[in-house]
This record gives sequence, C-alpha cells and structure tokens, in this order.
Amino acid sequence: MRIGELAGLVGISTRAIRHYHRIGLLAEPARKANGYREYSLRDAVELARVRRLTELGLSLDEVGDALAGDAGRDLVEILRELDADLARQEAGLRQRRTQLAQLLRQAEAGGELSVQAPVSPGLAELFDRMTHVASAKPGPESAMAAKDRDLMALLETASPADGTGWVDVLTRTLTDPGAVDRAYAVYARLDELAGSPADDPRVEATAQAIVAAIPEPARQAIRFPDGDLEETDGGFAAAFYADFAPAQAAAIRRAIGLMGGPGRAAGPAGSVGGDRS
Repeated sequence: MRIGELAGLVGISTRAIRHYHRIGLLAEPARKANGYREYSLRDAVELARVRRLTELGLSLDEVGDALAGDAGRDLVEILRELDADLARQEAGLRQRRTQLAQLLRQAEAGGELSVQAPVSPGLAELFDRMTHVASAKPGPESAMAAKDRDLMALLETASPADGTGWVDVLTRTLTDPGAVDRAYAVYARLDELAGSPADDPRVEATAQAIVAAIPEPARQAIRFPDGDLEETDGGFAAAFYADFAPAQAAAIRRAIGLMGGPGRAAGPAGSVGGDRS
C-alpha cells in the first residue's frame, strides 16, 4: 500500500502518518527502488491502534509508551488513569449542565439573569436567599451586598475544585433568615462608611459587627493567613482593598485581623467568605 491508500484505509491524513514517522511512533518502511514507501497490513494494524488510543484521549507520548513491546502492564495503568480523568471531566460536565439548567429556568420564567450567573447551585441558592431578604427592605439594595456577591462568585470561580467547601458551609449556616438580616445590617454599616476616611471612629464598631455576623461554622471554613493579608497575598489584597472606600477597607482589614490565626486564609468582606487556599 502507498501512504495515501494507508491513510484512506485507517481514516487519518497522510500528514499525520508522516508526523508519526518523525516522532518514532510508527516505523517507517524502507523505500522501494521507485522511491515510494510500501506499507504492509501490519503497518495498517499499528496505525489503527494509534488512532483508537488517541481517540480515547491518550497523548502521543502515552500512545508510544503503550505500544512499546513490553508495555502491557503500562497500558493498563495508562487506561486506568485515563478512565479517572474522564470521570473528572464527566463530573465537571454534570456541574456545568446543572448551572445551565439553572440559567434556562430563569430565562424560561422570564426572570432577569443575575450578573453573577452562572455559579454553583449552592451559591445560587445563597444569592436567591439574599435577594429575597433585600427585596423585602425599602429602597435600593445595598451596594456592599452586591459587591459581596460579586466577590463570592469570583472566589468560587478561582478556587480549586476541592476548595469550595465554604459554599456548602455558608448555605447551611445562613438558612436562618435572621443570619441574612444580620448580614444586611453589616452591609448597611459598610455602606455608611462609603465616603469616610480610614480613621473614621465607626470603623472599629463596624469591624466588630462583621465578625459577629459571621456564624462560627463559617468562620472555621474561611481561612486567614498568618500576619497581614497584604504581606502574604499582595497582588490580590491590593486589588481587594482598592475596591473599597478608605473607611470600608479599614473596617474589613480590622475584621480580618480579629478573625486571623494560624492556618486561615482570607475571604470576602461581610457575612460570607471563601477558601482561597
């Protein structure tokens, strides 16, 4: 068989075959007197194996290891690793479909999509609860509450897959409507500091209120670094504090200091937080 016939039989391009030759994945047959390579049925069998393994998701390096003469056991290990990786991808797809279903329900019901969407079901439930409490209050919603939701959505997006347990903790601990009410009382205090300098006398009381509004289980889920947040996580901390008015930033910094301790990492501003470790 010529290279074009081999490619047509196995269903891949001649360019791919030549690449496999260059990287040593497929043995290159000697050229005949007429200058053409002549491929055998064995070459077609090997090339078909390469195609099947790459379609399973193996890299070309992994395919090379699997096709090595004594790599039967290695192939089993590779396939097990691949199966575990596919399981992780499957779980990720399920989560994405859950988020999509949430958005579809909102859209089909004629509701306005949240600016934080899409987020996890747990965080969406918490946001719904916060919005429900806010809608029962007169006037526009707290600017600090909206900022806190934005920050939670950011932290959830930036957290590793195993670092979002704080969402479950917050969802459980804030089931009490009183807890959300206390959070909005803190948001109101922070809103009042919007135009104030860092040495405003209300800063200390606001910091104390922030700490008091965070349920103890949530405090345990939120991790704070040893020392000053800006010293341990300067890039994020600088951007974080710059997003607040001076008095607001001072109150939040003070609250983090009050809750600080070995082995903890910083979370959002008011009633809620996130593990960023």
